[in-house]
Amino acid sequence: MESPKSEVPKPTNGVEILPPVTGEFASILTPEALKFLKTLHTEFSDTRKMLLARRAERQKEFDAGKLPDFPMGHDTLSKIGFTVTPVPRDLRDRRVEITGPAGDRKMVINALNSGANVYMADFEDSLSPTWEQVIQGQINVRDAVDGTIKFQSPEGKEYTLNEKTATLIIRPRGLHLNEDHVLINGEPISASLFDFGLYVFHNGRKLREKVSNPYFYIPKMESAMEARFWNRLCTSAEEYMVLPKESIKVTALIETLPAAFEMDEILYSLRDHIVGLNCGRWDYIFSYIKKLRSHPQYVLPDRSEVTMDKAFLAAYVNELIKTCHRRGAYAIGGMSAYIPVRSDEKANEVAFQKVRADKEREVKLGHDGTWVAHPGLVPLAKEIFDAGMKGNNQLSVKREDVHTSKEDLLKVPEGHVTETGVRSNISVGMQYLESWLGGRGCVPINNLMEDAATAEIARSQLWQWAKYGSRLSDGKAVTHAMLKSLISEEVARLSAQTTAEDHKKRIAEAGKLFESLVTSEQFTEFLTIPAYNELIAREGPQ
Repeated sequence: MESPKSEVPKPTNGVEILPPVTGEFASILTPEALKFLKTLHTEFSDTRKMLLARRAERQKEFDAGKLPDFPMGHDTLSKIGFTVTPVPRDLRDRRVEITGPAGDRKMVINALNSGANVYMADFEDSLSPTWEQVIQGQINVRDAVDGTIKFQSPEGKEYTLNEKTATLIIRPRGLHLNEDHVLINGEPISASLFDFGLYVFHNGRKLREKVSNPYFYIPKMESAMEARFWNRLCTSAEEYMVLPKESIKVTALIETLPAAFEMDEILYSLRDHIVGLNCGRWDYIFSYIKKLRSHPQYVLPDRSEVTMDKAFLAAYVNELIKTCHRRGAYAIGGMSAYIPVRSDEKANEVAFQKVRADKEREVKLGHDGTWVAHPGLVPLAKEIFDAGMKGNNQLSVKREDVHTSKEDLLKVPEGHVTETGVRSNISVGMQYLESWLGGRGCVPINNLMEDAATAEIARSQLWQWAKYGSRLSDGKAVTHAMLKSLISEEVARLSAQTTAEDHKKRIAEAGKLFESLVTSEQFTEFLTIPAYNELIAREGPQ
């Protein structure tokens, strides 16, 4: 990143940036770009608040005993023969997609050069949203679009783009998050609007010149109402930036339980801009726990036993493929979080076998592509999809054998709650949270590349097990006292592994925050909200 050279005066006209805007950051936060952000805020802020309020209302309904279900008119819509708009040329082959944080310049280059068909530059779950990471991410993707992105390692190694690179897709932060560093008329701007708006403003026209378009992955969507919001946002951005109609294209992550019941409605609401749906499976498990938190009959077993071939997850995957292919949309499979284990050949072989089994399952089911977290897994995923998918997609696989009921989408997998599962959730959740507070949102833990979704599953399971006193194999019930004791042990264990005082301090902070999340009376909707407050506090006064 370029070192600061000069401070740019803080903008006026109702837009205030709290940190100093220095050096290359000023090339992103230009007056013209901020004017566009203000326009988006003015047009969409109230609707966003309404949608978040509706989420809260639906949760109250679930807490009062109601269960998620297909919406009114679902059967009628299923009989309508609509399809989504045509898929652009550079998104027609999505057999392997790689993801990673947009703020890591070296990682962006490596992902684009990885041989994957698509690279999702992430501003969401794999990025710790420090001010530096968020704006550096915008610099990185701008330079990637320009073809000028470079990086030199401390050892002097140069990283530049290959002649052929992956198609770029951006994942902005979800509707529930703010960008607290930027105020419009005294109010923080939506992080979704901030990430989306800056990317479209700086890259929309340049992408058109390169025979491409602005492409986005939309996270955490819960309803067709929210899909209509994103459709309007795309249309408004096209009009403002004088881009052709329907040129902005999105893929929606189906990673919340309510959205699984409205996949057809989401495709219909976004039909002018959407090209596919993705199985965001880790967040989906978290959402299942969160939405059904007041229903003791839906307590899940150990995370290791909640696999994609069982119960509610298998039903959701099959329904997603069927729904997408009826509408001419791509059905993208889930993330393989495994990473190569270069120091242990046996462990590496086990990891690759698990990836192979996962990707073979996906291609046989009818997926049109899949996700990996590491460049080292791109060749394996490509080999499997090349063998099982001879064309660019499997839209011809209609999955007419699938008949998904409400009960199928809610079915609990068989399994047990174990002390090993409890300890694993505490260890992984705390390690991730400590790294996130340190500015790293993409973290290798136990040979897996983890993001915020893993921490969300870990802490929500612990909260659920303690709430209902789940019994371990030895008969002990999971209690708040047990969790506090085990968290204290984990804090001591992790602290003993480092001599750095700042690291020890973050471990203690992570332990305190994690304990509050798993023992609180009320369920915290997203751990990234209180964690973001901690992150802002660590950055110091603006």
